[in-house]
Amino acid sequence: MNKSMVFSVLNSFLIDLPTPVSISYLWNFGSLLAFSLMVQLFSGIFLSFHYTANVDMAFYSVIHLTRDVSFGWILHFMHANGASMFFIFLYLHIGRGLYYSSYNLIHVWLSGLFIFLIVMMTAFLGYVLPWGQMSFWGATVITNLVSAIPYFGESVVLWLWGGFSVDNPTLVRFFSFHFFFPFIISALVMVHLLLLHETGSSMPGGLDSDLMKVEFHPYFSVSDFLGLIFLIWFFMMVIFFYPNYFGDCENFISANSLVTPNHIQPEWYFLFAYAILRSIPNSFGGVLALLMSVLVFSFCFFFVGYMKSSKWSIIWRFIFWWFIFLFFMLTWIGARGVFEPYVTLGQIFSFMYFLVFIMVGFFGNMM
Repeated sequence: MNKSMVFSVLNSFLIDLPTPVSISYLWNFGSLLAFSLMVQLFSGIFLSFHYTANVDMAFYSVIHLTRDVSFGWILHFMHANGASMFFIFLYLHIGRGLYYSSYNLIHVWLSGLFIFLIVMMTAFLGYVLPWGQMSFWGATVITNLVSAIPYFGESVVLWLWGGFSVDNPTLVRFFSFHFFFPFIISALVMVHLLLLHETGSSMPGGLDSDLMKVEFHPYFSVSDFLGLIFLIWFFMMVIFFYPNYFGDCENFISANSLVTPNHIQPEWYFLFAYAILRSIPNSFGGVLALLMSVLVFSFCFFFVGYMKSSKWSIIWRFIFWWFIFLFFMLTWIGARGVFEPYVTLGQIFSFMYFLVFIMVGFFGNMM
């Protein structure tokens, strides 16, 4: 590919791309996610230079990186907090898509959902690598969930472990997968962007007209740049002043298979799904509910374009904010212990979580 072809592609993708005039800063989250992904890729590559995928040395290799390697602590906190930043903007990106009916762009929506699933898997694998107490026991609990799959579940668990428990082969495999998956995510992001540029961005209010579109640059490139400045500022504030705010204190203790933490929980961005998992007494039902807590978004395109209907606009906004409330409540419950009233509350809010999709899909298509 010569320079003229490269310039032509960049010109059509980044400069002359027709963009709706009515979009706001809420449409910046895609570019912020791309920047966050690059930060995770580059910081992860440099971290891998000093990380040792061995159960006897992994925890101490992270300590060595943080204390002894020049500027290693910045790389460590950049990567650890970068995951939280990534999920914050990812959830905001999905929430904006729900609110403004972006699910009507079916292929773009489904490709984004697939990226979401791979990102969740990658984040889980990365959480295990420091080999702290919560890392070890989180890996033990989550991988054991696979055994609930009928017939071949136990065989898959043994393959994941590389033995009969979470041990050194497990850590090595998790490190390999965690290093490999971000490159798959990068490829999927390119596919996501290609699909988006075929259909164009969704518009507030469900409006759609070629007459209401302008070039991406300079009108919206400046907007993305301002959003990037805010992200860098917020990111630096977390790294330099609150580097361990999103972490778990149990992970400052080296993994010990003989001592179980009082309360095993995943990172904050998985807590809503973890609360739904805990709310189902049956193990297979819990795993199924866990998967459906994310896969249920793939059915959103069955919803009619509510924002295009004036009679649905106010109702849809109420339903949307009610769903956001359920998400935060499930996140809060997931961080609580497995005792009353949190068990009952988790079951109630989990039921409401899925009921929102069922009611909106059913009644929306009837009207």
